[in-house]
Amino acid sequence: MGGFTGLIINDLPKYLFLLLYFALNGFIFYDKYIYYDQDIQFFYTRKLLGSALALARAPAGCLNLNLLLVLLPVCRNLLSYFRQACNCCPRRVRRILDKNIKFHRICAYMIVLNTLIHYFAHCFNVEFYGSAHLVKGDDLETKLKRILSDLMDTKETTYLNPIPIGKLDNFSVGMVFYLTGGWTGVIITTCLFLMVTSSVEFIRRSYFEVFWFTHHLFIVFYGFLVVHGFSKQVRGQTAESLKVHDPNVCSKIPEQWGKVPECPIPQFSGSPPGTWKWVVVPLTLYIAERIIRIIRYHQNVNILKVVQHPSRVVEIQMRKKGFHAEVGQYVFLKCEQISKLEWHPFTLTSAPEENYFSCHIRIAGDWTTALSKLVTDANVSG
Repeated sequence: MGGFTGLIINDLPKYLFLLLYFALNGFIFYDKYIYYDQDIQFFYTRKLLGSALALARAPAGCLNLNLLLVLLPVCRNLLSYFRQACNCCPRRVRRILDKNIKFHRICAYMIVLNTLIHYFAHCFNVEFYGSAHLVKGDDLETKLKRILSDLMDTKETTYLNPIPIGKLDNFSVGMVFYLTGGWTGVIITTCLFLMVTSSVEFIRRSYFEVFWFTHHLFIVFYGFLVVHGFSKQVRGQTAESLKVHDPNVCSKIPEQWGKVPECPIPQFSGSPPGTWKWVVVPLTLYIAERIIRIIRYHQNVNILKVVQHPSRVVEIQMRKKGFHAEVGQYVFLKCEQISKLEWHPFTLTSAPEENYFSCHIRIAGDWTTALSKLVTDANVSG
């Protein structure tokens, strides 16, 4: 009972937050799935794609949410502001902010999961789009697929199938690269694969440079993500067309479209891209975060003393104007002689009462080895 009581006292806010997070993901997935699976606007799109349409669009909604959230935990100055603003809150509530990197990883795992679902569902969609031109038979479903796929952009018609019949000389993989959403999706997925695989603990600890550089592929990732949906290739019947063309009735007489007044040729359009609306705020906050870091970077830090300890540990005592250390705080260090881009986090080991702050750094990788040699040589010569 003591363990359960401790869980309630210390970790209940954290688990409630995670419950809310997963519930929100589940709600968005369900809402988007039902919308694309049942809404009359996508009646004809479902005739070509089946349930793969909803299965591709539902994780896209979850991706938007997680792409909004994944950048916020790495905005260190924003988190510091929230910590100060939440001083009146109980400690167990403020502890949630200390789990920022874990939450960043959870968001990343959700992005990977939803990307895989989205990617493979669209692989089926591309196959279904291509095969719709080639179906043979005289049954109603086959005729409907063929007629829908033959619609093109003219003065009187708009297309539904984004793969023209003239592109069917290529196999399905080639069709993917014909579509804007396809080739941008491949780039996005490749960037995500490199970022995730280079984030495993072994690489982070032993080859931090690999982790750091590949993680900054997020710039490419977000850039192509914004334009991913601009081609509007997932299309549905327009609201104006639905007023004069009822799919439930007209889908039974596709050969009469345009010949009878109650069934004019249906018109289609793509939904406007919306991902940029989700990511513009976190990207703006992250850019502001990086600007603040650059400003603080130009403030001088003086190294007062370097102490070599057993077990390959080096202690560096430093002083920075206007900086006051707190208990449990950590700092990010960069050494330009080693790398002009890399920052590494280290826990402060000095007491707040001391007139300097110090870090005990274990030599475990290329960067820490180079730092130890550099500061030791400078200490001996100076």
